[in-house]
Amino acid sequence: MSQDNGTASTGGSTSVQSLARGLEVIRSFDAEHPSMTLSDVAKRTDLSRATARRFLLTLQELGYVRGDGKFFELTSKVLQLGYSYLASATLPQLMEPVLEDLSSQVHESASASVLEGSEILYIARVHTRSIMRVGISVGTRFPAANTSMGRVLLAYQAPGVLNTLLAQGFESRTGLGITTIEQLQEELTSIREQGYALVDQELEVGLRSVAVPVFNKDGSIAAAMNVSMSVGPQSQMGAQQAAQDVLPALQAAAQKVQDALAASR
Repeated sequence: MSQDNGTASTGGSTSVQSLARGLEVIRSFDAEHPSMTLSDVAKRTDLSRATARRFLLTLQELGYVRGDGKFFELTSKVLQLGYSYLASATLPQLMEPVLEDLSSQVHESASASVLEGSEILYIARVHTRSIMRVGISVGTRFPAANTSMGRVLLAYQAPGVLNTLLAQGFESRTGLGITTIEQLQEELTSIREQGYALVDQELEVGLRSVAVPVFNKDGSIAAAMNVSMSVGPQSQMGAQQAAQDVLPALQAAAQKVQDALAASR
């Protein structure tokens, strides 16, 4: 029998569907979809228009969303939802000064992310210049399979977890580099062997990045760190050479964070 309190039993635990759906509506907004119509939100969340409207209006009443009658967008109040994590989490605090030093050494943008489902979530970033049409900041998400940090994070997942994530499918964003699941699986094996990932213009044309893992004391992967580089029309340096130029500094930075994690836990 269904219940009217918005809860449902799933897998032996009780989940609040209204809360889950409300959070999904918030997550549907991102750097590529900062402002959406009711129909856009319904499509991205797989909700009916009536249900999506109900959640949007509730979020608007609470101050997390604003609308002009046609388009909706998030307000800065949403940042409060993540502030407690960012303020208390050891990992972002440890990484920020290390990323600042790394960026100053290589003169490129440096970032850190963790895996959330099939996406990466940026938890720290030091920006040097605009190299992407889509802005990146703390909280930005991208498909893990298309990014250097995402591939590092996927490469060190347990086989069962990795198979589940890969079963969700893979789509090339630019048509360059890896375009199939089989190629991606081979690449993840190579990443585990060489200890880093290189993605050359697969997330966006003109963007190249190299990433390395950051491990917990118990050997599990805690996060990934990367350096992003622009690829201009006059660029003479190949992807592998560009990666090798920044890799020593990147690996040293990751080791600093690992040492700090081991000492703080």
